[in-house]
Amino acid sequence: MQIAALNPETDLDRYMNALGLKARRASDVLRLTPSDKKVVALKLMADYIRESQADILAANTLDMSKAKNKGISGSFLDRLKLDASRIKGMATGLEEIAALPDPVGSVDEQWTQPNGLQFSKVRVPIGVIGMIYESRPNVTADAGALSLKSGNACILRGGSEGTNSNHAIHRALMAGLGQAGLPIDAIQLIATTDRAAVGHLLGGLNGAVDLIIPRGGKSLIARVQSDARVPVLAHLEGLCHTYIHAGADISKAEAIILNAKLRRTGVCGSTETMLIDNAIAKTALPRLAASLSGKGCELRGDTASQELHSAIKPAADNDFFTEHLAPILNIRIVENIDAALEHIAHYGSGHTDSIVTEDKDAAERFLRDVDSAICMHNTSTQFADGGQFGFGAEIGIATGRLHARGPVGAQHLTTYKYHVEGDGQVRPL
Repeated sequence: MQIAALNPETDLDRYMNALGLKARRASDVLRLTPSDKKVVALKLMADYIRESQADILAANTLDMSKAKNKGISGSFLDRLKLDASRIKGMATGLEEIAALPDPVGSVDEQWTQPNGLQFSKVRVPIGVIGMIYESRPNVTADAGALSLKSGNACILRGGSEGTNSNHAIHRALMAGLGQAGLPIDAIQLIATTDRAAVGHLLGGLNGAVDLIIPRGGKSLIARVQSDARVPVLAHLEGLCHTYIHAGADISKAEAIILNAKLRRTGVCGSTETMLIDNAIAKTALPRLAASLSGKGCELRGDTASQELHSAIKPAADNDFFTEHLAPILNIRIVENIDAALEHIAHYGSGHTDSIVTEDKDAAERFLRDVDSAICMHNTSTQFADGGQFGFGAEIGIATGRLHARGPVGAQHLTTYKYHVEGDGQVRPL
């Protein structure tokens, strides 16, 4: 089936099935592709990203203009925007992924049974990954590169708001694949903004798709989890907390909360709620609130916190369930670590939560008891990022409990099989 002859606007069903068929064929090639060849491709992709900077920026300018004309603003525009620094970071991320150990073929475990049989648990690619994402054009490069590194083909469906940017980046990726002698169908970008294309992808494209990874807002995640006919690895919202414990170093806490909230407010690792122990609230909260409000952060707190600083506005209960993705911080004074843990369990999304304290026992309890994908001590929740974990990049932060949890890098886009070596052994009757 010649995909070039298919128009997704008039023949969507055949077009999408052709994408699936080509992805499956490409995955069969990638599964057996040597590590050094994938490394060459990733480095070439990084080179083409740099060489295509002018084209990518021009495409992004179009996308930004359209988004502004629609009245879109704030964190959404921040996620959509590309500049020279972000393009450089995109290319550097591809090179970092190239430098990582190849997960394919790595051995997780080995053992020998009493009968002499030797067992090995070996990492293998998943196959074909369908990636559905909103606003962030850099996901095009990250998802394509991580899929390639792990020996998977991928079908990408970016949000309509980033169409021009996504296609410009995708062209650079295809150029790198082609020059490396790998199938350009290893990384495919759906060439239509028709929402029905998402439905086809969620249906599995006649068995071609092995895994769906959504990355976006609540409505996108809800639709994917409801409609998908293949397994889903979900990236949910980041209702992140920073808990200022009674044993905190306040200078350290001040630096951490300013970074955790305000470094980039539109990322999922941005802290949305600060909890602070009652024992130190009278002395610590006015200092922290003054620093935050002085940097332009809107503060919304409970009654007790409002009494301690005039900049703190009343918070509704729903605020504590809200991923603001803006310079807005919820504040609640808690009686002790038990109350902090209870609050996080009730309002949190299982993404990233941090405790600031010099009390080793309190830190150990927090890290043990908080049931989130990432639990931190004395550091900013903005480190919830695959690149900061040493993964080169991430395809998302998985908040579920199956297969992968936390930043999803190349090694998490593999499954495993067992190798069993014998020397003539047979099972007794």
